[in-house]
Amino acid sequence: MNKVYPDAASALAGIVKDGQLMAVGGFGLCGIPEALIDALAASGVKDLTVISNNAGVDGFGLGKLLNTRQISKMISSYVGENKEFERQYLSGELQLEFTPQGTLAEKLRAGGAGIPAFFTKTGVGTLVAEGKETREFDGSVYVMERALLPEVSLVKAYKADKSGNLVFRRTARNFNPAVAMAGKVTIVEVEELLEIGEMDPDSVHLPGIYVHRIVVNAHPEKRIEKRTITEKAGV
Repeated sequence: MNKVYPDAASALAGIVKDGQLMAVGGFGLCGIPEALIDALAASGVKDLTVISNNAGVDGFGLGKLLNTRQISKMISSYVGENKEFERQYLSGELQLEFTPQGTLAEKLRAGGAGIPAFFTKTGVGTLVAEGKETREFDGSVYVMERALLPEVSLVKAYKADKSGNLVFRRTARNFNPAVAMAGKVTIVEVEELLEIGEMDPDSVHLPGIYVHRIVVNAHPEKRIEKRTITEKAGV
């Protein structure tokens, strides 16, 4: 089966639709499937529920889909870098299922591993646990969290071979592997595509069994977060 598509738009064709539960890889500005997000914006699909650690920044990454009002709900951990996200959430235009970062990662990993739910101490006694089952183990209370099974996952990797075996580069190996494993259909954007047999088996981070479609974006923007310090008088 040919998994390689000529561009991001064709890789999404026939897969994405209104109202889907979708997962998108990335962490801050790192490991974002930029071309796939641009193609998703151009597709016009709407009313999406998107699972992602954060929602990009204003005008970049998932921030583009917030600007076009294509996302109706986010399942996220960190949402502090996006003013449009803040505006939509506080005005009631955007729903938010706020999830601790480790719990979000495990919910995706569990989905990919076929584990329907798990128990964790994280969130016990807080708003995170409201309406969820709790149980005591060895004298401690745990909250039950359901796994996440997105209909479509959009992933960024560094390299793939034509069978879909993936190599991630540095910090981009964050949420992307778990997002790829959890998706019923996983579409991956890569910088370099290799022939089958060219990739060292020991270098594979995620096997191709999880990957359904591949598109090459050889020159992504790759924004970098930089620390800024406010100068103080007398220092």
